[in-house]
Amino acid sequence: MTDLPKPPKAATRPHSFSAHGVTLDDPWAWLRDPGYPDVTDKDVLAYLEEENAYFEAVIAPIKPLSERLFEEMRGRIKEDESTVPQKDGDWLYWTDYETGGEYPRLWRKPVAGGDDQLILDEPALAAGKEYFRVGAVTTSEDGTLMAWSSDDDGSERYTIRFKDLGGGETIGEKIEGAAGKWGDVSIEGTIGNIVFTAKGDAILYGVTDENWRTRTIKLHRLGTSPADDVTVYFEEELGFSVGVELSSDRKWILLTTSDHETSEIRLYPADNPLAEPIMVSPRKQGREYDVDLHGDTLFIHTNDTDPQFRLATARLDNPGEWAERIGASPHFYMTGVACFADFFIVEGREDGLDQVELHRYDPAVAPVRLKFPEASYVAGLGDNPEYAVDKLRLSYESMVTPGTVQEYDVATGAITTLKVQEIPSGYDGAKYRTERLKIAARDGTEVPVSIVYPKDFPRDGSGKLYLYAYGAYGYAIPPGFSTSRMSFLDRGMAFAIAHIRGGDDLGQTWYHDGKLEKRTNTFNDFVDVAKGLVARGFTHRGGIAIAGRSAGGELMGAVINSDPDLWGAVVADVPFVDVLNTMLDESLPLTPGEWPEWGNPIEDPRAFELIRSYSPYDNVRAQDYPPLFISGGLNDPRVTYWEPAKWAAKLRATKTDQNVLVLKTNMGAGHGGKSGRWESLKESADEMAFVLWQLGVER
Repeated sequence: MTDLPKPPKAATRPHSFSAHGVTLDDPWAWLRDPGYPDVTDKDVLAYLEEENAYFEAVIAPIKPLSERLFEEMRGRIKEDESTVPQKDGDWLYWTDYETGGEYPRLWRKPVAGGDDQLILDEPALAAGKEYFRVGAVTTSEDGTLMAWSSDDDGSERYTIRFKDLGGGETIGEKIEGAAGKWGDVSIEGTIGNIVFTAKGDAILYGVTDENWRTRTIKLHRLGTSPADDVTVYFEEELGFSVGVELSSDRKWILLTTSDHETSEIRLYPADNPLAEPIMVSPRKQGREYDVDLHGDTLFIHTNDTDPQFRLATARLDNPGEWAERIGASPHFYMTGVACFADFFIVEGREDGLDQVELHRYDPAVAPVRLKFPEASYVAGLGDNPEYAVDKLRLSYESMVTPGTVQEYDVATGAITTLKVQEIPSGYDGAKYRTERLKIAARDGTEVPVSIVYPKDFPRDGSGKLYLYAYGAYGYAIPPGFSTSRMSFLDRGMAFAIAHIRGGDDLGQTWYHDGKLEKRTNTFNDFVDVAKGLVARGFTHRGGIAIAGRSAGGELMGAVINSDPDLWGAVVADVPFVDVLNTMLDESLPLTPGEWPEWGNPIEDPRAFELIRSYSPYDNVRAQDYPPLFISGGLNDPRVTYWEPAKWAAKLRATKTDQNVLVLKTNMGAGHGGKSGRWESLKESADEMAFVLWQLGVER
């Protein structure tokens, strides 16, 4: 490290605030540009650029390793990859990449035969742009029109455009400031989709306001000015977001408004979206439900009586009267229900493993549970756009089985493999072993761990291990396949996923046991899993690299404060580390919607004290810290750029070690990092090279 320039040192400026009788100093608060989201403060930009220059200087000696890793990872990706075509109405749709291409293209051709049609050329649209991401893409029922949205800077403010698919021409009008795709970009928060009406002459879409909140659904009629768009629904409650989607039979538009624990759904006729909606059931605090329809019957997936969820039905003319169809089970966590013309599918997890069940509408007919071959895997419904089908697309993978597209024959029960992810540089699954372990946390709770390692991996404690987790919002990290991960495995390392509380890996209770007043269970689980892996001979203290993103970055910040000597290297991407300040500021984009997850420290002194006790930024102390790779995005509306910047500045000023700490801020990207498959892979290669270097595996 002697050849490197001195690390940047952010200035301190007096700043303090008080809440609940407590006064806190925050001398790096100035790193938040008062003009945000426009970041123009010269001192702020100068500091971020200085950190970026330092980052480049630090990684320069390992850049050859990063470049080798990039080439390795690129060699495992099929350059001209394409998806299996899927029928939707009169057309077959698929995507592909050109050799060397950063972005996919969307194609279709007539089922009856005819030429391929390129309907969305992302490489051409992204040309010359530092960042480009498509949000939502949808076509009208008759297939003549397409609406799609895109974001050019990572700020998650999308522009909707239209295309006449008959003539292949882009229609002139466009809508600015739209929300992206339902669930796009991040699982943290709900954002709207684009839905065509049944007649295909209008769309419903979500609007992103000045605080990045999606509280409005509007109707736009093609050929009219967006200024004249009609507001279909406005959500009054500050912490709730709205989105729209079609029912499986496409007869109804479902408008959902929700926060992290409560939901409410209205139904609008797809052929008359300005009609008086049908309220399924008014919101009740803590009750979640989602809906699909079969004829005049509502299928309601809900946690109203049990956190494991159940399935209820109701008549369309009496939607609030729910009758139980499938009761909650202590062993089966029901995650979703999808209706088709002749059957419905129930998805869930049993003991943390994915399950898919086919049910006939006649309750006298026993359900069929699909069988999957491995002890640990990821499986579920794939792309199934049509309502009347006799074959279903499934997706399947495991930590040693590449992504697989399957087709399930409803009549015979046969499962046919349509496509297995191709790895051009070669792949031999027999070289690796995978296990699903259970490691006891300090309170006796057994935490599942998915792990993959080379078949000759030593179990004497000498090995190096990469440990990943998320642990928030009820999001389960699936034990799936990764071609990038092979660069660790092929260097003799193990890779593990800790299915800690805060996710819903073992059901909604597992999620609730890691949020609000139980938040510290998440951090303790992660530390105890690491110690358990050491005890089982997989690795040793200091031989563990850890990584987390966003709320997973908060996890990284908490565990390096509590157990710094366990970790040999830490990657914290867009880390949510300034938790107390963010939750105290209701003007920030997502804060009001986050209170059900973390607590409201403005109104609740207990929430204030709890968050203050674990907030990573507030608990940086004078001690040795492991090597740190921190990233942020200047345009990130979810974890604002100043959170990682302030954290890095405070760590530099406080820590007592000489271990390397780098902060990289993407000056033209947001929460998801760089767009494009190769550019994002280069970012992964830098992080991987940092880990290998710091663990002493390879320089």
